[in-house]
Amino acid sequence: MQTIEALSHRLSSYLEPAQINLVKRAYYYAEQAHDGQKRRSGEAYITHPLAVADILAQMHMDHQSLMAAMLHDVIEDTGISKKAISKQFGDSVADLVDGVSKLTQFEFESHAEKQAENFQKMALAMANDLRVILVKLADRLHNMRTLGAMPPDKKRRIAKETLEIYAPIAHRLGMNDLRMEFEDRGFYAMYPLRATRLQAALKTARGNRKELVEQIQTSIEKRLQRENLIAVVVGREKHLFSIYEKMRQKKKDFKEIMDVYAFRIIVDSVDSCYRALGIIHNLYKPVAGEFKDYIAIPKANGYQSLHTVLVGMHGVPIEVQIRTKEMDEMANNGIAAHFLYKSNSDESLSSSHNRARQWVQGLLEMQRRAGDSLEFIENVKIDLFPDEVYVFTPKGKIVELPHGATPVDFAYAVHTDIGNACVACRINGRLAPLSQPLQSGQKVTIITAQGAQPNPHWLNFAVSGKARSAIRHYLKNQRHHQSVALGRRMLARALADIQLDLDRLEPDQLQRLLQLTQMETLEDLLEDIGLGNRIAYAVAKLLKPDAEIKAKSGSIYSPLTIDSSEGMLITFARCCRPIPGDPIIGHISSGKGLVIHQDTCRNIAEIRNNPEKISQVSWAPSVSGEFLVDVRVEVESERGIIATLATRITEQGASIEHINVQERDAHNSVIHLCIGVHNRVHLANIMRRIRNMSFVIRISRSKN
Repeated sequence: MQTIEALSHRLSSYLEPAQINLVKRAYYYAEQAHDGQKRRSGEAYITHPLAVADILAQMHMDHQSLMAAMLHDVIEDTGISKKAISKQFGDSVADLVDGVSKLTQFEFESHAEKQAENFQKMALAMANDLRVILVKLADRLHNMRTLGAMPPDKKRRIAKETLEIYAPIAHRLGMNDLRMEFEDRGFYAMYPLRATRLQAALKTARGNRKELVEQIQTSIEKRLQRENLIAVVVGREKHLFSIYEKMRQKKKDFKEIMDVYAFRIIVDSVDSCYRALGIIHNLYKPVAGEFKDYIAIPKANGYQSLHTVLVGMHGVPIEVQIRTKEMDEMANNGIAAHFLYKSNSDESLSSSHNRARQWVQGLLEMQRRAGDSLEFIENVKIDLFPDEVYVFTPKGKIVELPHGATPVDFAYAVHTDIGNACVACRINGRLAPLSQPLQSGQKVTIITAQGAQPNPHWLNFAVSGKARSAIRHYLKNQRHHQSVALGRRMLARALADIQLDLDRLEPDQLQRLLQLTQMETLEDLLEDIGLGNRIAYAVAKLLKPDAEIKAKSGSIYSPLTIDSSEGMLITFARCCRPIPGDPIIGHISSGKGLVIHQDTCRNIAEIRNNPEKISQVSWAPSVSGEFLVDVRVEVESERGIIATLATRITEQGASIEHINVQERDAHNSVIHLCIGVHNRVHLANIMRRIRNMSFVIRISRSKN
């Protein structure tokens, strides 16, 4: 069992005696605070903080991180406040402890919400001090090592959370050793039978492969020695979870995955990396397109290495990684290597630290834009990607993006304002769709336009957390402004019918209205009306309960004017597709605002019985824009009909959304068109031109 003396001895290799004493003081403080508490395994609770501190000591973390590890459960489990810890051990340690502590004082509707809120709190603490996440990862690692005492359902839940969040975070911070242990232990906890079977198969396979591995390793070592290159060659074993994931994702069996032999060559300098690459390419034939240079362009987590695939003896594929000792340290310990070597001025280490900081800053930006913690954690999960794509800006700057990223993700990665104003893009100088997945090495140019705005459709193909959160944030704000504007128009109209003016309401009248509706501000109330959650005339009646709402026109409502530029909160029903010139009626739908139907639409018949939800509307005198309408054309079957129809429609300045051909018999067909028109006059002109065509039997506007 680990003791404080054994830990002190380990710390003496890199910490000052005074710092070790502070760590010991934190231990005795935690021991006293947790006195009488037991872990589920029956051990004294203090064994857990001590083990977490020991994990951090293996990473050579500083004394404050170790003190925070000793105290990380004190706030949560003992009732000792952050203020008390701050008084005893200083603000830095108290902030670290607070950042790692879970949110225990709040009630959550679900475990998912609780998990999301906890992670959100930790992300905010990470922004101030990156050591928070390292303490948290060490805490989670010891919990995974002692998972055996937990009941099966809790074991699976903790394992799932580890695989979904903590293992990807460790990967994102370049902490490969930690990630692999998280994945393997999580795999055993989630799928014990699969893990056991796979482990047994792996043991057998390694025994069978031993001779060939030794042969390949010897041939590589001999060739490097002949060229006077000092290097260490080691066989690289795939860990259990990575084998399982490859089998699952690539639909390959165990034998196919184990047929690949992997080696790592560790040399003393970057120059030697490229020399070693040339030597082994002379020894075995490289596979075209399988070479990756992560030294020139490091991964987002700071990982650097040369990767190549060769065809070895007997035709077996050989994966080789070539890197320096420093790169190997970075690959295994990631950001923790920064703290291990922070006295040195190693550029690669500090750049890794900066990358981690940039990632955390990105998390903060996502957090600010997210509507709630669940949306935030969804974006974070998206952003914890295992693979990256590297593309160039027009000026030659490299931009790192997740695998499957599109020009929309690129635009938001450059700047949020560029993403919001994006209308088109060029990939390697050629116009391309915004939904096209990007490939490494491409040059991307974004075309922007003044007044452009994000399209909700982008959420179907945007993959980066930053892009998705920025699009949602913009659309949410736009929806808010539009619903407030619509709510204002509707309430002003309802108040006018009882001889009141919204802009001239007395402060006490406004206050009474907000109290009765239980709203904090007028803006909140207007938004609620605009979204269709409240009826405008019912809100108006709260000020004059006895007043009869009677418009000057004699109807219950004075008409609301509709223009094409209404935005999200006024939608045109797809069932009847109203266009300017049609008699129309509005239906207030909760959460959607105002839905416009034709006055004769059958779907509105039932709602007519509920006058509260009906709104009298009329078209503005001059309506601009394009409105979709369905047209049914019966024709005699002839070759080239579709092309002729399309030409006739576009000549009239209309666009075609889609065409559907339905064959009735050998001679006649029915063509369903969805076309964009300006108004009824425009539609009538188009229909007249089509009717005059020789092969057209009948044409009519489709109705529900």
